[in-house]
Amino acid sequence: MSIDGLPPLRDVIDRHGLQAKKALGQNFLLDLNLTGKVARAAGDLTHSTVIEIGPGPGGLTRALLFNGARRVIAIERDERCLGALTEIADHYPDRLQIIAGDALKTDFAALADGEPVRIVANLPYNIGTELLVRWLTVAEWPPFYASMTLMFQREVAERIVAKPGSSAYGRLGVLAGWRCEARIAFDVPPQAFTPPPKVTSSVVHLVPRANPLAADVKTLGRVTEAAFGQRRKMLRQSLKSMGGEALLTRVGIDPTRRAETLDIEEFVRLANAV
Repeated sequence: MSIDGLPPLRDVIDRHGLQAKKALGQNFLLDLNLTGKVARAAGDLTHSTVIEIGPGPGGLTRALLFNGARRVIAIERDERCLGALTEIADHYPDRLQIIAGDALKTDFAALADGEPVRIVANLPYNIGTELLVRWLTVAEWPPFYASMTLMFQREVAERIVAKPGSSAYGRLGVLAGWRCEARIAFDVPPQAFTPPPKVTSSVVHLVPRANPLAADVKTLGRVTEAAFGQRRKMLRQSLKSMGGEALLTRVGIDPTRRAETLDIEEFVRLANAV
């Protein structure tokens, strides 16, 4: 099926020899109904520059352009995919910029060039969480992005939106909840991908908070890492290297509590005290 006059994605994959590589965390989303749904979940794109990571054969790239994105910057480290992406760029003149490179080594704020962008991506499974943490902990806030619409394994998505007291609540939930409003937009079944992963995926939509609670980013990261690194232990033990019981008492938190019972405001208080 084609929505845009370009060849079906399966034909593109066959013609360019784009069998997904497990080492690159690739699972290609071929259902153009679903790629369109992901693009629409990002909101009105007609005045936006969209940054996409790991476009592969370009299924989501095509959906973003078809749904009106003013400009898409696609970052792809797999050189096999560049030919297929170039065909899309030719079909949408001056609207698709292809960067052959590693997302983990990319300066995203520099790409934004001062204008707010939207990040929309079916992230490679092996780097998705690391990229999200980097985007949540940028030094400048409000950040270079206006929103993020990202595909993760369902288990990771649940950790991003988790609330205190739940088994999924951890460092990721604290960082995401501290700086963004995050929600799961919808799930995507394994059979929508080639090759099908063993798990259900979810699209998460995150919008930066205008005024998150004031805290030092690196210190909050260290506190949450220590607290959840030994989540079964009481905080007086897991935070021993940062002051333990004395620190907790100073900020009015019971030293016998465990990490998953603290809300974001309490973690911020701890970080500020450290």
